[in-house]
Amino acid sequence: MSYKTILVHVDVGAKAADRVEIAARLAETYDAHLVGVHALTQIRLQGAVYAQAASIIDEAMKRAAVDSAKRSEAAFNEGVKRVGWSKVEWRASARDASLVLPLHARYADMVVIGQAGREDTGVAADLPDQIALTAGRPMLVVPYAGKIESIGQRVLVTWNASRESTRAVTDALPLLQRAKHVHVVSFNPDDGDHGDQPGADIGLWLARHGVKVDVSRQTVPNHDIGAQILSRAADLGVDLIVSGAYGHSRVRELMLGGVTKLLLDSMTVPVMMSH
Repeated sequence: MSYKTILVHVDVGAKAADRVEIAARLAETYDAHLVGVHALTQIRLQGAVYAQAASIIDEAMKRAAVDSAKRSEAAFNEGVKRVGWSKVEWRASARDASLVLPLHARYADMVVIGQAGREDTGVAADLPDQIALTAGRPMLVVPYAGKIESIGQRVLVTWNASRESTRAVTDALPLLQRAKHVHVVSFNPDDGDHGDQPGADIGLWLARHGVKVDVSRQTVPNHDIGAQILSRAADLGVDLIVSGAYGHSRVRELMLGGVTKLLLDSMTVPVMMSH
């Protein structure tokens, strides 16, 4: 297994070119085709004001869409140029990003997307959440803060023996095989079906695939797991977290809080997620 097509979302944020550079370096590593896709969250206008000036508003929105696409293409070209990777393709769509990205992602091996930040990127703050649930592909989320020097040298895998966690580890296998070291942590393993020795089975599976891995377990309050993952990541100095996404329903996580939501909101290193 390897990554042969990598999709990177290019919005109008200041970090777009940096994200493209990261995706291009991954493409170079795996000799993969890099596809840049521009799509923003569409503004839906309605009511009497829109009805009275529909043609003027539509024309202004079309001009803005063309301008945004040009800016994004320039950011894509800049990011690719930094790496010097030539297996690239550019696509742009006027449709809503939440519809465009899952469609294109189904013909890629990985989606690279930016974390929702404080700047105006042209996309909804919950776009990463939507892509995680609908794309059907692993999603690599790049933090909006800080400079990413490397991805996948030292990796923290959060393991809870769920379907989502299994998907995440399997989808991340090409990265894990190249990592200098992989730390698998099971939080509160007594709450799930982990076997006689929690983490031992997934550690053995990874080792058989040539992954340099160690396994540990940690018991913490359930509401504190997300914070503990980030704390462990900082302590270990990892440059990638691999985690299943939304083991519980998204509505429940949004209402009660959850690991996925906290990681997407507060990540300090790239996070790879699968649902």
